[in-house]
Amino acid sequence: MNSTQNLQFISGAHDHQSCLVAAMTSAEQLCKQRDQRFTATRRRVFELIWQQHKPIGAYEILEKLQQDGRAAPPTVYRALDFLLDLGLIHRINSLNAYVGCIHPGYPHDGQFLICKACKSFAELDSSLITTAIEQSAADADFEVHQHTVEIMGLCPHCRIKLSGAGES
Repeated sequence: MNSTQNLQFISGAHDHQSCLVAAMTSAEQLCKQRDQRFTATRRRVFELIWQQHKPIGAYEILEKLQQDGRAAPPTVYRALDFLLDLGLIHRINSLNAYVGCIHPGYPHDGQFLICKACKSFAELDSSLITTAIEQSAADADFEVHQHTVEIMGLCPHCRIKLSGAGES
């Protein structure tokens, strides 16, 4: 699957409720297929990650769960590990945060464009990037097990906003 042609940053006009419902349905189906329990805590952590379409840190997730009256740090990290292992979320290492996966159940490595201004992101799945990494690694006699590519820059909305600010 090569999703670069469908690449988009989520805008304010986005139908977020249907997106959240689709992600939740997909997660429930994947858990069922793999005979895994989608417990209330795992479900809530997943929902919190998908709620804003921006990377969210474990401490922010913990704070929101504690507002709900539940959760200790180990509970949050166990839920995050579960969601990562199932491929329902990705970890953005440079931000020490998590995002929902747009291709759950489909094996792929994380490739992300991340806006440094608003923190929105777009997930790529480019075979060209994967091939270049694997070829470079093979040339170095290195065996790749997993990779995550994080590219920082400005999303279209922030680029327009910043270029418009200088015109007044």
